Amino acid sequence: MAHSNIDPKVRQRARKLRTEMTKAEAAMWNMLRDPRPLGARFRRETPVGPYIADFAWLSARLIVEVDGDSHETDAGRRHDKRRDEFLGAQGFTVLRFDNSQVLDGPDYVFLSIRKHASRHLKAERSTVRADGGADA
Repeated sequence: MAHSNIDPKVRQRARKLRTEMTKAEAAMWNMLRDPRPLGARFRRETPVGPYIADFAWLSARLIVEVDGDSHETDAGRRHDKRRDEFLGAQGFTVLRFDNSQVLDGPDYVFLSIRKHASRHLKAERSTVRADGGADA
């Protein structure tokens, strides 16, 4: 039985969240699809234990979160701290970006993610040779 350690309620909630992405989450998903040819395999709204990661590349143990206003409350910060501790104990690196960072500074966000993912990415398919030509 696949994924039997995930509570069915968590799985159902994750499925629903996939259909209700915010503008910032949709922008992030477009960003995370760019490095797919290099081996990045991010999934949207993925259950990890009792939590749901906005975006997770499970084999690389990398989670990307897009935080809205609810994360800026005391309760939201406490929840995120517990969540990040749990995920860290499972071997995940959690990268957090505010909605405004994703929408207003996508280059910074993309480069930050790429930096953390770089050791898991395949080499670029084409390289420039010393004589100036390109290999395919």
